[in-house]
Parts: sequence; C-alpha cells; structure tokens
Amino acid sequence: MIPRTLFSSEHELFRDSVRTFLEKEAVPFHGQWEKQGYIDRKLWNKAGEAGMLCSHLPEEYGGLGADFLYSAVVIEEVGRLGLTGIGFSLHSDIVAPYILHYGSEALKQKYLPKLVSGEMVSAIAMTEPGAGSDLQGVKTTAVLDGDEYVINGSKTFITNGFLADLVIVVAKTDPKAGAKGTSLFLVEAGTPGFDKGKRLEKVGMKAQDTSELFFQDVRVPKENLLGQAAPGLPI
Repeated sequence: MIPRTLFSSEHELFRDSVRTFLEKEAVPFHGQWEKQGYIDRKLWNKAGEAGMLCSHLPEEYGGLGADFLYSAVVIEEVGRLGLTGIGFSLHSDIVAPYILHYGSEALKQKYLPKLVSGEMVSAIAMTEPGAGSDLQGVKTTAVLDGDEYVINGSKTFITNGFLADLVIVVAKTDPKAGAKGTSLFLVEAGTPGFDKGKRLEKVGMKAQDTSELFFQDVRVPKENLLGQAAPGLPI
C-alpha cells in the first residue's frame, strides 16, 4: 500500500487519540442513540476536552490553531466507525468559521471558546418547509426594530437542532433582493419566541438529531448579525 503523505506524524498521533476516544465513548452507545434519535449530550463535552472540536480556531479563542487536516482526521474516523449520529463537523467546520470570519470580536470572544469546549452545541438553520435550501425561497424574515432584529419563520431538517445551544439563522432582511437579501443571525436557545419542534425520524442516520425550529417575534441584538446586512438596510 502506498503511504498517505498528506498527513504528518502529528496528524497520525491525533488520529490514534480520536479513534481511541470514539471507540470508548461512542461506539458502544451508538445503537441506543439510534433508538432515541440523538447522541448523548455529554459526548460533546468529552470531545471538547479531547481537543476534537474546532481545533483549527486560533488559540486566543480556545482552539489549537491547527490546520484543517485535524478536522479531516475527525471526519474520517467518525465515518470509518459508522457513527452517523455525530454532528461534530457541522459544528466545527461550518458554524465556527462563520463566526470567526464574520462575527464581531465581541461575538468571537463570547461564543467560540464555548464551541471549542463543547459547552455549546451549534447548528445552522437554513432549510425551510417550503423552500428547501434554496436561499431565494427563504421566507424567514428579520426586521430591524431599534437596536434589535425581530425574526419570524420556521426551519426544518436542522442538523444538531434538538441539542443546539446556538443557531445561525438564515433570514431575509431585504426580500426584494433575492438571495442577496439574505442575512445571518446568531440566536441562542432559550431566547423568547425560539422553540424547537419534534425530532424528525429518518430512514438513515437515525442517531443524528434533526429537528424543526420555530421563530415567533424572536428579538436579538443587532450586534448578533454576522457580516453586513443585506443591501438597503442599516447595520
């Protein structure tokens, strides 16, 4: 077999630790997680302690400052063991980078260390019942009212949605601008008006918690906007 040269010896040492962790903390319980429809919440905390979450984030936010290959190792080992319920990659490699690249310094300091430690589980709420993942068809809205945005709408098939403590919500701030009128907002679980619906039963990936999310007059500070507001609206 030709050796894989993409990964260094450090990556392979990390792989060994990830594999050992998953074989001990996940494999014996995955069958039960498939029956209940979500993984054990404590697994997130243990994964954070093991350095498996958001390892690419800078050290100032609690990460290891590692390259993406460390994330690739986690993805490979989760897949190798058939642990379809574990949503670490979405949390580490999609949500965290959004905050790192588009969030204010205050948002980075507030949330990124908690994503690294597993204190917070994250999700991104894009897909809607009538629009799928077509951003031009998104109906959820965010209207600026003083120093807050008011969010109304619903989402479905949201990975990590049931356990999520922090959600990036995709909403229209300029409905006339199509996909370009779409903005992203950070919303914490427990915010008034933000409710989680039922966990969805699926043909496969049964241990992956996938749920509906509902937003009714949810108010978030305008500082929770990631990046710039859609065209024609104040920041």
